[in-house]
Amino acid sequence: MIRRALFIFLGTLFMGLGILGIVLPLLPTTPMLLLTAYFYAKGSKRFHDWFTRTWLYNKYLKNFAEEKAMTRAGKWKLMILVDLMILPTFIFAPHLWMRIMILVIVAMKYLYFFTVVKTKPNEKTA
Repeated sequence: MIRRALFIFLGTLFMGLGILGIVLPLLPTTPMLLLTAYFYAKGSKRFHDWFTRTWLYNKYLKNFAEEKAMTRAGKWKLMILVDLMILPTFIFAPHLWMRIMILVIVAMKYLYFFTVVKTKPNEKTA
C-alpha cells in the first residue's frame, strides 16, 4: 500500500515537473513524462490509464511509447538538455573514474537514441 502510494506520488511529482518543462526551457519535458508513465504504471492501473488519455501523453510521449520513434530535432533537443543536466555532475566529480563513467553513460545514451530509437520525419504544422 505504501509502495503504491509512493509510486503515485512520484508519478504526480514528475508530471508536475514535465508540465513546468513545457514553459521552462532548461527543464526537459519528455524524460519527466516518461517517469510519470513509469511510476503510474507501477502504482496504479487507473492512474496509468488516465495519464495515457491526457493531452500531455498524446503530445509528448505517444509516438515514442508506441512507435519507439522521435523526430531528429526531438532527439537532439532531448540529448542536449540531458547533457546540460549531467554537466554539473561531470564538472564537480571528485575522481577521474567518475568522470569516465559519466562519459560512458552519455555515450551509451547517444548510441541508444541514434541506433535503437527510430527517426521519423518532422511533423508539418498547419
